[in-house]
Amino acid sequence: MRTWFFTLASLLCAVLTTFSQSTHQEISPVDWVNPLMGTASKPSLSTGNTYPAITLPWGMNCWMPQTGKMGDGWAYTYDADKLRGFKQTHQPSPWINDYGQFAIMPITGKLRFNEDERASWFSHKSEIAKPYYYKVYLADHDVTTEISPTERAAALRFTFPQTEDAYVVIDALDKGSYVKIIPSENKIIGYTTKNSGGVPDNFKNYFVIQFNKSFANTAVWHGKQLETKELEQKADHVGAVVGFKTKKGEQVYARVASSFISAEQAERNLNEIGDDSFDTVKDKAKAVWNKELNRVKAEGGTDDQLRTFYSCLYRTMLFPRKFYELDANKKIVHYSPYNGQVLPGYMFTDNGFWDTFRAAFPLFNMLQPTLNTHIMEGLVNAYKESGFLPEWASPGHRDCMVGSNSASIIADAYLKGVRTGYNINTLYEAILKNTQTEGPFSSVGRKGASYYNRLGYVPYDVKINENAARTLEYAYDDFTIYQLAKELKRPQSEIDLFAKRSQNYRNLFDPTTKLMRGKNENGTFQALFNPFKWGDAFTEGNSWHYTWSVFHDVQGLTNLMGGRREFVKMLDSVFVVPPVFDDTYYGSVIHEIREMQIMNMGNYAHGNQPIQHMIYLYNYAGQPWKTQYWAREVMNRLYQPTPDGYCGDEDNGQTSAWYVFSAMGFYPVCPGTDQYVIGAPLFKKVTVQLENGKTLLINAATNSEQNRYIKVLTVNGKLYSPNWLSHKELMQGARLDFQMTDKANTQRGVNSADFPYSFSSAKQ
Repeated sequence: MRTWFFTLASLLCAVLTTFSQSTHQEISPVDWVNPLMGTASKPSLSTGNTYPAITLPWGMNCWMPQTGKMGDGWAYTYDADKLRGFKQTHQPSPWINDYGQFAIMPITGKLRFNEDERASWFSHKSEIAKPYYYKVYLADHDVTTEISPTERAAALRFTFPQTEDAYVVIDALDKGSYVKIIPSENKIIGYTTKNSGGVPDNFKNYFVIQFNKSFANTAVWHGKQLETKELEQKADHVGAVVGFKTKKGEQVYARVASSFISAEQAERNLNEIGDDSFDTVKDKAKAVWNKELNRVKAEGGTDDQLRTFYSCLYRTMLFPRKFYELDANKKIVHYSPYNGQVLPGYMFTDNGFWDTFRAAFPLFNMLQPTLNTHIMEGLVNAYKESGFLPEWASPGHRDCMVGSNSASIIADAYLKGVRTGYNINTLYEAILKNTQTEGPFSSVGRKGASYYNRLGYVPYDVKINENAARTLEYAYDDFTIYQLAKELKRPQSEIDLFAKRSQNYRNLFDPTTKLMRGKNENGTFQALFNPFKWGDAFTEGNSWHYTWSVFHDVQGLTNLMGGRREFVKMLDSVFVVPPVFDDTYYGSVIHEIREMQIMNMGNYAHGNQPIQHMIYLYNYAGQPWKTQYWAREVMNRLYQPTPDGYCGDEDNGQTSAWYVFSAMGFYPVCPGTDQYVIGAPLFKKVTVQLENGKTLLINAATNSEQNRYIKVLTVNGKLYSPNWLSHKELMQGARLDFQMTDKANTQRGVNSADFPYSFSSAKQ
């Protein structure tokens, strides 16, 4: 009897396992993605500060359901009860806010167009959110809305009840807008100028909306005034309303497109849909997403791990946004967000390099080198059109964050083989200009450049905020310039200059605390130093976070701290000290502080970018097993495929790229070098289809929740002891076999010959 029972139980388990595996095989990568991950956010606490972006990879336009009021950066929050419309958006961050946006809302019953009056209750239980498709039921109007995108257009489908009072409201928003209804063509055209800065005076986003059903009635509105006898309106805040008589379940199909160039170009962009049905647009959009996501196939993880991985990979494919269009001759052209002209060539925008130089752009160099070629041409154009490289663009220059990290992005791309289709000499010229001058905003050029070039640091007492952060980032950027200058065979004196400046981080190291500290112009350290003070000399962090911003010379930092033992002790201390903080610089607890405080990982603040690489630094001191432990801890504890799934701002793909790299088992600690620093793979198998046709295979068959440590690593069948991997070798196709175990291997990767690159220990 017992034998029969166990035989049956074994068969049942086998059947369930087979069913589970086949189910996973049937799920396409895009259907693992949860666009709602990170949307349960608010100004006081970010769990991502994301919105469900319904778009194509790097698409010029995104669409989103709108819960927030007009102009609110938190335009969709998971805890909201009502939807006010469906908005075309270009927002890269709630802190930067939006531009070129307008909203569409279907309603029934009494005609109302005000955003509060037209709003409808909705439930997440009747909401479907995919990158290629969004669907929701609007309870107050008994209308179901569906959206599916192309790069510059979108298909919207409204399913109405039986009524003579079905309407679609178009809201062109305030700050100057225009609408015109063309009943004979079932069409609405117009433009919106609403923006949050960074645009020329002639900025407009032109839109066209083409319906498949004749209008029963029409109206336009401005402010609070409805005009039923007019078809055109231009004022500060205008919109349009078109009415229909519908049968129960009748679907009204609207094709929508926009352009930053002209109304004629908006019509041209509508051809991205052409005569396609809604379902055809949806199927094509799904296929595009699957093509891109299929570049990385993860297997052998839990459902939540797969959802998190592909949700993060999706987020890395939203920014920087394509800001170019195809003209009548299919030539690539763009409206310049810098000088207002329509010019040939690529343009990209909506990116903060302070965030994304760390992992997002290195991920492009591995997975999307052709895309990054186009981005580099876009940087050439931005420099020609504005005189500076864009450090934070949305769509033009924005005054946000510090550093001149365009140098890192450009150098890393060129050094990793992204070299065709753009003029590297023009970009090098732009990089050199950054090192010599301040720009029109503090985020452009180098704030404090004259001090930095003369003293080797930006002083604490010369009224330049976040001076220590600037110094540390400038020193790293100078290292990337040094690397690029060598490759371009620049004069030796120039190469030597940037090699010397790359060591400027040493000027801020305080041997009494073994931490980085602001320094006054006369060479003395700042008084009343509190290493837990956020801001002040640092940017959205404290000294415990920024001390590790010596990406290029970890050995040099180790030497300053007194050797490997002290270096590891300081690394350990980040997790050991309580999450104490000093918020006096800001005058209140900013959200980044709160996010660190509640994560129960000491003073480790993964929710913000400066410290995200720090876990990997144990590899430079002969204790790689601690990297393996903490990498898995962060992946397990701080990322979930849920509305509160991030531990801070997602920030244009950077926090997501950290997860993607870490789940594969390595991370680009120092862009501008050829190396990835090894962590611990999350899945049993990851297959990366490289753009050059080669395959990178990452096997970790013994991986499990307990087995987070590397016992043995072989690369292409040969035993491998270094704590780093070569980009060049991986791009030639490689097989990595990790044998994972539940106990730390304290004998592997402990010799200095196994450590990753550091400027101080490398042969120059």
